[in-house]
Amino acid sequence: MTTERTLGGFLRHRGVSRRAFLKFCSAMASMMALPASSVTALAEALEQARRPSVIWLSFQECTGCTEALTRSNAPSIEGLIFDFISLDYHHTLQAASGAAAEAAREEAMHENDGQYLLLVDGSIPSVKAYSTIAGISNLDMLKEGAAGAAAIIAIGTCAAYGGLPKADPNPTGAMSVEEIVKDRPIVNIPGCPPLPLAITGLIAHYLAMGVMPELDRLGRPLAFYGENIHDRCYRRPFYDRGLFAETFDDEGARRGWCLYKLGCKAPETYNACAQIKWNQGTSFPIQSGHGCIGCSEPNFWDKGGIYDSVAMGQFGSGPKIAVAASLGAVAGAGAAVLARGKKHKTETELDSDD
Repeated sequence: MTTERTLGGFLRHRGVSRRAFLKFCSAMASMMALPASSVTALAEALEQARRPSVIWLSFQECTGCTEALTRSNAPSIEGLIFDFISLDYHHTLQAASGAAAEAAREEAMHENDGQYLLLVDGSIPSVKAYSTIAGISNLDMLKEGAAGAAAIIAIGTCAAYGGLPKADPNPTGAMSVEEIVKDRPIVNIPGCPPLPLAITGLIAHYLAMGVMPELDRLGRPLAFYGENIHDRCYRRPFYDRGLFAETFDDEGARRGWCLYKLGCKAPETYNACAQIKWNQGTSFPIQSGHGCIGCSEPNFWDKGGIYDSVAMGQFGSGPKIAVAASLGAVAGAGAAVLARGKKHKTETELDSDD
């Protein structure tokens, strides 16, 4: 359970140097869009932070969110569990099972009433019989856990918006956390699955500041969801020039042209995939040759086919994006003509000088 030792004490005990700790704080401040002057204050706050009790509830989900978390590299899963938080209940990661596991959950809630963080992944079926844990419906377990939580983090699109289980016709009556809990601070970390650093970064911010960061209108941290993927994508210059892959194996695809016509939803999807990437910054879907499917946006399963362009689906500004793409193609062609004209003029002037 939660100990009174500070995070700074734990880090020193684990052999983490002051230099390494400050480097982590600098990276965290940069990632959370904090000014450079805040690094010292962040470090001091984190050093004095107490390990909070964390209860993680998993409902209608695929374990993908937990899989994403275990691949976090800064901090690592080991650091997150043993140095940053006291993970007192998690179906997949805990050693206990059955009655012992439920006893641990109840003890953590009782001993840390009003102070623990409640992490939830998976949607919640409003029809109680569809999913139960130890004979308790998901709906009742969420309400019980939320009652004593200091704050709630909805991890993954299923918990944040209902996700795939809520897709039409929604047979289980799946709901998101914020549709059920109305009296607790809730932060959404959507994605299918979400970026690991969005989870660990949010927890680190909470440890240091004691409050959640600034959120957008959908309850997502602006530091990670403040810009759309399209504006940060390395393929954006090809979009602006009107250069698009028409199939996944054509010359445009091999040259890394924009995947908009192959269904990429990046123009309507807000996330930090293009900056942070996955697997320790190795890659992200667009870099791997597949268009963004818009998984961090509400109801993305019901907005059109994965390989349909934004303009063909039910995305609000799709027609505008289609027009922009057309203008991009025209502008690209015009720029090419202008460039060729300048090149010809330069060559002519060089010939005349000779």
